[in-house]
Amino acid sequence: MKQTAAVLGGDMRQVYLARLLLEDGIDAVTWGLERGDGPNPVPLHQALEAGLLILPLPVCRAGSLNLPLTDTALSAEQLWPRLRYDQLLLGGMTGELAPRLMADFGLTLLDYYDREETQVANAVPTAEGAIQLAMEATEETIHGSRCLVVGYGRIGKLLAERLQALGASVAVAARSYRDLAWIAAKGYEGLATAGLAGKLGRFDLIFNTVPAPLFDAERLEEMAKDCLLLDLASAPGGADPAVAKRAGRRVLCAPGLPGRVAPRSAAKAIRDSIYHILEERGEPI
Repeated sequence: MKQTAAVLGGDMRQVYLARLLLEDGIDAVTWGLERGDGPNPVPLHQALEAGLLILPLPVCRAGSLNLPLTDTALSAEQLWPRLRYDQLLLGGMTGELAPRLMADFGLTLLDYYDREETQVANAVPTAEGAIQLAMEATEETIHGSRCLVVGYGRIGKLLAERLQALGASVAVAARSYRDLAWIAAKGYEGLATAGLAGKLGRFDLIFNTVPAPLFDAERLEEMAKDCLLLDLASAPGGADPAVAKRAGRRVLCAPGLPGRVAPRSAAKAIRDSIYHILEERGEPI
């Protein structure tokens, strides 16, 4: 027998996810998505009866369920005891939460975001959204601009490729010799991440994808005064905006771009990941 899916909280990605599930003929309800016009809203106690609970991305913020689209707050520690061991919980960026829920409550929590196909799919709107933000925040075209991409992971690869296709002069900073070899093969200028000191002043745009504080006050002051640093990395990010302000440099922090610029595309990636998880577990939906 197919089970009901309940989408609990989250941002517009979860709103679109619920709509996609319904379009696929799945019995889906929502809670905590009022400001996003989440479909099939039900009271919390009814949502918690579902066999499949789809939690936000990330699941929690400051100890509470991530609920940006409702005025209601729900402590995570108040939620877990209300759930059953036979329910399947799926959430994004779960971190150390999954083993703790199993140990303390006997709950199964799997991460729909921590899968290669989902990460790659989310890298596309991140790269496109970064270029969109750069064009909105500057007065010149990407074509002819001197761009530095810091990090050559999924996002860095797609971003460098798109910047080059738009006619930018692209340099990419990476740590490993393997990545630097690929960077050279793609026709980009390769820079060692550890050796950026003294090389930042010639760029018009810098895109950071590395979640580490690479841009301290000294590195920020090396940047040209009209250079824009777009920090795409998750916490702790690559630069402190307060330090950048004191240095008179522009830093635009833009983590979580898929949910901001292409929530429906991001929702499709989450839906596909959920289906893959259920298929691998041999569970119907």
